[in-house]
Order: sequence, then C-alpha cells, then structure tokens
Amino acid sequence: MISLNDHEIIDVLDYRFYETNAQLQIKLADSKGQTRVISMSKRQYQAIGLQFNTYLMDKQRSCCCKCIFCFIDQMPKGMRESLYFKDDDSRLSFLFGNYVTLTNLKENDIQRIIDMKISPINISVHTTNPELRVKMMGNRFAGKTLEILPRFAEAGIQMNTQLVLCPGINDGAELERSLTDLGKLAPAMQSISLVPVGITKFRQKLFELRPYTKEEAADTIDLIDSFGDRFERKLGNRMAYAADEFYIKAERPIPPPEFYGDFSQLESGVGSIACLKEEFLFALKKRLHGNDTVQIPKRNITIATGVAAQPFIDGLLDEVRIKCNNLTCRVIPIVNHFFGENITVAGLITGKDMISQLKGKQLGDVLLIPAVMLRHNTNILLDDITLDDISRELQITIKTVMNDGEQLLNAVLGE
Repeated sequence: MISLNDHEIIDVLDYRFYETNAQLQIKLADSKGQTRVISMSKRQYQAIGLQFNTYLMDKQRSCCCKCIFCFIDQMPKGMRESLYFKDDDSRLSFLFGNYVTLTNLKENDIQRIIDMKISPINISVHTTNPELRVKMMGNRFAGKTLEILPRFAEAGIQMNTQLVLCPGINDGAELERSLTDLGKLAPAMQSISLVPVGITKFRQKLFELRPYTKEEAADTIDLIDSFGDRFERKLGNRMAYAADEFYIKAERPIPPPEFYGDFSQLESGVGSIACLKEEFLFALKKRLHGNDTVQIPKRNITIATGVAAQPFIDGLLDEVRIKCNNLTCRVIPIVNHFFGENITVAGLITGKDMISQLKGKQLGDVLLIPAVMLRHNTNILLDDITLDDISRELQITIKTVMNDGEQLLNAVLGE
C-alpha cells in the first residue's frame, strides 16, 4: 500500500486514520514496483479489512535513552532476547498504553499527533527540570523535548504522565517543581503517577541508586497528596497519585477506591490494590445473595504471589474464610532471589524461585498464581520456565488469575 486518497501510508496510524473515509482511492505497488489504483465505496468508519505482515506496518521504535533507573539495564545476561528490547514508540502509547519519553520524535511525528488528534499519549517525564532530565535519562535532547508537552496541551491532546522517583535526585524540591509544572497543563494533563525506582541486585557499574526508606516513602506520599488535594480543589481532579508500592513501603493503608477517581493509572500500579479489593468484596456480596455463608464443596488451595501483595491478598481471603467453612486457603509470598529482595512485585517472579520456595510444602489441590507472572499470551515465566514445568515439579494443578477481584474470588471458590 502506497497511499489512501493521496495520503502517504507510513504505518498503522496513517492507515486507520484515512481508511475511515467513505470513498477511497487505494494506491498499491507489487514486488516489481508496478502500481495500480483501486477505487471503493463503503460506509464511513467501516474498516477495509486488510491485513499486514506486522501490526505497526513498520519497525518498532526503540529507546535512545540511558536512564539511570532503567530496569532493563539491571537484568542479568542470558535471558530471552525480547526482554532486552527497550521500546519507545508513540504509536504503541496510543494503541496499547505504553509510556514514551518523546526523545525520538521528529517534528513531523509531533505534528501528526496534533493533526490526527492521537490521544491520549502516555509520557515518561521523570522531572520537568530540563538539566536534570538530561542527566537522569542520559539523552542530550531529553530537556528540549519537554517543550512538546505544552504544545500537546494547547492542541487538546490528553496526557497521562509517569515519574520514576529516585531518592535524593528527583523527589523533594524537584518533585514539587515537576508537579507544579505539570499541573499547569491541565485539563489536557489527565493524571500523574509517581512510582518508586526498582532496584535489582544487578547494578554493577551503573549509576548509584538505593531504594526508599520507610520514612522517605511516607514523606513522598505526604508531598504527593498535598498536591493532589490542591489539584482536586482547583480542578476537580486529584491528578497526582503515589503508586501502591509507596504505601506498602511506608506501611500505610491503601486509600479507598473513591480516592483514585476513574483509576486512570492502574498499569503504573496506582490504585490496583484498592480496585482489586472493591471488585472482590462486591463479587463476594453478590455471591452471598444475602446469606451469611457461601456453600461450596470442600476445597484446599494455595495462592503464590509477590511479597508486596501477600498481606493484602491474605486480608481479602479472611473475608471468604469467615463465610466459607469448607475453604482452606493459604497465601505464600515468593521472595525474589533472582532479581534481589528489593523487587517485591508478582510480575517479576521467576519459575525457579517459585519451584524452590514451594517444593515440599503442603499446597492442597490447586495452586493459583497471578497471570502477570507470565509472558503475554503464553504459559512462560521470565526465566523461560513454563507452568507445565512448575506443575510437574510441584505435582499440583496450576491456574492463573487475572488482576480482577471477581475472577480472584471465582478462582478461590473453584467456579
């Protein structure tokens, strides 16, 4: 495909944008370069239905930064090749919600986003201090590209932003500056997620970083919430949210669901615990049908999850244990020996760690694990160990559970 209605087609965004017309002139070229034009009429917005060799119809764009906190740089050698690819593709930001730095956008890319109203865009900001952004991202253009944000805002392009916070670097006074600057871009600025840096044990020869202490995490939450309160009073939207990891580190309770509005930053780990709890308790109430107990056949299960989520999941299950006498359910936290004990999320657990820590334990009849442990649309964990491998080693049936409260309850009850 060369063009649609004389508009050059570079990738899937061009194709999707221009195929919506009711009258189309499609210019095609064969392998020898011979061209022909096909004319067609259809209902407006109806898809043509063509298929292409790759989803993007173009090569995926990689990151040209060397961020001091990059998780990929903290991975050991010898893992599957796809895990080392650093994507930074604004098209995937729009299509799938990926976060992008904007550092590899050319002027025509910026203008196309504005002209086509490609919105929302998810942006990794980290700081609005241009000099500090250059330092943190290891890219000499990182500061200059901050100028794209007000252009997007003026054009009505909605933005969700993320800041990976590193102790003593872009928090404190620098965070105040960033939140102040980003707040000025409302209403185009929809949300700001603040996420603590993840530190693995593979940081040899990398920029010296450390995790947040309990006290530092608490101070950071207080600062973020003070801005959130201010934004809510002025804009009717809290906009700035600390990731769940900050509350866990600070040993503070997770805010209630209504705190998080429309849960716009779930993929950044903001409000995911509150959302799961709300879904779970609603599903349990619906399952009870006004009764005091849940009737199920005798059931004995184990849930394996990350260290961070274990207390929360265990607390949720207390509600079920009280109302279901036939249920025996234990929650076992898997310590991340592979990446280091600072990594506590379920999505970075390896098969080897799971096998070594569960083998020999009384696991019951079924082992439940979060689906985020698996590579998308596969049964493979980060270290290429499969669920079949784990099932065989532990001699137990394994079922995966999506990050959804109702699905978790159904899996626990065997439904």
